[in-house]
Amino acid sequence: MPTSRKSQPSIQDVAKLAGVSLGTASNVLNYPDRVREVTVKKVHKAIEQLGFVRNDAARQLKAGKSKALGLIVLDAANPFFSDLASGAEDAAVREGYVMLVGNSAHEIDREANYLKMFQEQRLSGVLLSPVNDPREIITQMHNKGTQVVLVDSKSDAAICCSASLDDFAGGKLAAKHLIQSGRKKIAFVGGPLDIHQIADRLAGAKEAVKESRGAATLKTYKAKSQDVISGREVGLAIVKEPKANRPDAIFAANDLLALGLLQAFALQNQIAVPGEIAIIGYDDIDFAKAAVVPLSSIKQPAKILGSTALEMLVDEIENPETHQHRQVMFQPELVIRESTATK
Repeated sequence: MPTSRKSQPSIQDVAKLAGVSLGTASNVLNYPDRVREVTVKKVHKAIEQLGFVRNDAARQLKAGKSKALGLIVLDAANPFFSDLASGAEDAAVREGYVMLVGNSAHEIDREANYLKMFQEQRLSGVLLSPVNDPREIITQMHNKGTQVVLVDSKSDAAICCSASLDDFAGGKLAAKHLIQSGRKKIAFVGGPLDIHQIADRLAGAKEAVKESRGAATLKTYKAKSQDVISGREVGLAIVKEPKANRPDAIFAANDLLALGLLQAFALQNQIAVPGEIAIIGYDDIDFAKAAVVPLSSIKQPAKILGSTALEMLVDEIENPETHQHRQVMFQPELVIRESTATK
């Protein structure tokens, strides 16, 4: 016959064992300065004997406030989002909050499920890297008392705060570097192109080529996803092309794609990097500088992005009367390594 699970000791049990009233036991936990030191010691001794753990979630819900926040990223497998989450979590700890992290994996339904769960858990606020246009989501969340700050995505000032990156400038910076390095047949590898960050990077590259006044051309290779395998698939397709048709430089929409391209070109030493084709990535993840051919990349301040977004979210939660929405946009930085060395 199964034994019943022993219930957790309650604050009433603590008060009984300590020989004090329920109100006094509660004051020891919440307002110890109001209670005599000898009584505080008695209550803490009872807590230790019983193994009592206070139900902070219930207390916060009763008060109408939660010290938990949420973060939903687009791709947890991408080190960029890992760094972003790290920056946000560090800031949350400094502000006295805890953080729950969800990965939408670019799926609308998955994102919606996380948002629903966060609301059911009564989280005070959410950092969101949205899959699609987030305006309807933000309105719904606000109507239910949950604040939202967009991260790695721009917002309308009237809707909410946002911390984003200038991906157009980053794409232009990458392509301009390749052109100035003497490359003429540039390829862009990225996808899906309906992701606004990818589209902005491509638009920036196109602008750099346009400004070259015919010194360079740009061809787009669509990648199925933003991972190493997708980069390798595109790389193997380029290997099969006649040498005359191949690009002499590639701007990959992120470093994972760039690493996949490197892998494909390295097979049986089919294409030399940077001798035959130069490669530049995006994000400047740790693996970029550790690659067999160290990758040039466009550096983004991922941790600062996360911490900035978190601080704006906390300000909106704690100072609703004085808070003003802000749109913070960070500028990218070119990091040059061996993969784009001059011919």
